[in-house]
Amino acid sequence: MKSFATPRLFGRSALLATGIIMAGAALAQTVADNQTPETNLNIPANLQVFGKLDPNVRKPTAIVNDAIITGTDVDQRVALLIAANNVKPSPEDRERLRLQVLSGLIDETLQIQEAKASDITVTKEEIDRSFAGVARSFNKPVPELRIYLRAVGSSERSLRRQIEAELSWSRYLRRKVEPFINVGDTEVAGIIARIKANQGAEEFHVKEIYLTASPEREQQVLSEARALIGEIQKGQKPFEQVAHDRSEASTAAVGGDLGWVRAGQLPETLAQAAVEMRVNQLAGPVPVPGGYSILYLVDTRTIGTSDPRDTQLNLRQISMAFKAGITQAEATEKVSAFAKMTQEIKGCGDVAKAAAAFGAEVVDNDSIKVRDLPPQLQDIMLKLQIGESTPPFGSPTDGVRALVLCGRDEPKVAGLPSMEQVRQQMEQRGVNLRADHKLRDLRRDAIVEYR
Repeated sequence: MKSFATPRLFGRSALLATGIIMAGAALAQTVADNQTPETNLNIPANLQVFGKLDPNVRKPTAIVNDAIITGTDVDQRVALLIAANNVKPSPEDRERLRLQVLSGLIDETLQIQEAKASDITVTKEEIDRSFAGVARSFNKPVPELRIYLRAVGSSERSLRRQIEAELSWSRYLRRKVEPFINVGDTEVAGIIARIKANQGAEEFHVKEIYLTASPEREQQVLSEARALIGEIQKGQKPFEQVAHDRSEASTAAVGGDLGWVRAGQLPETLAQAAVEMRVNQLAGPVPVPGGYSILYLVDTRTIGTSDPRDTQLNLRQISMAFKAGITQAEATEKVSAFAKMTQEIKGCGDVAKAAAAFGAEVVDNDSIKVRDLPPQLQDIMLKLQIGESTPPFGSPTDGVRALVLCGRDEPKVAGLPSMEQVRQQMEQRGVNLRADHKLRDLRRDAIVEYR
């Protein structure tokens, strides 16, 4: 969960792919303290571990079916992820990210190898085009992106390898998997009938951290849950990381994401919390069978209706940086003058002139949805008239800025999807499932030597 205390808009878009892709998860399944999960591994209930895990044995470099992944490969991908997401991980978080990146690089290597084994190649020209597309997403020409990658500790080679893996795997799936996915009309009609029956129902996109609590540990778990909530609210750790590290639900691997659910699909206490929560709000500790949960409401929607937050906006952003070492009094004075300037703007046609007189910078964005803005700005934007400006916002380090509304396109009323739309979605789901199974088989058959 991001902290939006000092929102920054119109930053660079997300990287082409993070290399660590997490799919949506089903509703969490929990296991009580006195139960053992059913597996086919025949693991003793009271097992004894002989020896200990030595972290020095497995360092983040590997040879995958004779293809070498070096420590430099890992370091450069880690650097790119950190820079692209603008985060400063702790040493422990960085080490965890290195292991995740290594796993992602192994998967990429297996995907490229499998594609080549199927006579699938990706040309240099195709990689060049995708590389240029990533440069555009960073709002940089290609030469500047190369310089940027080196500056943050990454490289063009690292990004091009990631692009090659994505293109190779996508082409492999189109050739080897998609032709064998068939969805019948009866299945499609059944899905549409269920959607029609649920029209008007409210859905919640929620994430959960689940902690088991036996009677003798209840107070301890409550204290732990409250401490975790404090860490998240203070911005010390994002919700997804805490869920990954501490949640005891099956969704821990995907940051606690339960996806879109209706209240009736949740335990009664969680359902009540979801109904009463606001978007981007935490709730908890909430008592649930076997323990306690911390709930985060990502978004809400009503099936079959349009959402005002899907309104697409045409905006002009006015921004002014603060000089280094500015005092609180000076910053307050500048913000006051900046606010007066924005209040006197007479429509978007007046923005450039007003900003130039004030020494401010103007940036346009013609296609941003209300829901993509920080929560503090969403309600404000929905209430603005064309030509009006938001109040100033920013921080001492980012400076001050405001948004002027130049136009809006209201969302269309959502109707039932067509047969073909549902079919495409179901076919894509089938492709993704078979792709996961194929990658799992490749991992099982791979010879991986850690160095």
